[in-house]
Amino acid sequence: MKYLTCNKALHNYAVAAVASAVLLGMGGCSGMSTQDKNTAVGAGAGAVGGAVLTGGSTIGTAAGAVIGGVIGHEVEK
Repeated sequence: MKYLTCNKALHNYAVAAVASAVLLGMGGCSGMSTQDKNTAVGAGAGAVGGAVLTGGSTIGTAAGAVIGGVIGHEVEK
């Protein structure tokens, strides 16, 4: 049962860390142009997609971020 408690505590910590990062990231986007925001969103979505498709490989995540960033940059150009 101790493992379950530790695992739940780690999960709660991870959720809090991600929520904090999202809130701080949103504040950093206030002065960005629409194209810059699209690039950032595309890179983030591409990184997640690349990580999921490659089982979390670093190269897959980085490639997904680059491809997503380029696509996001070109949207509404």
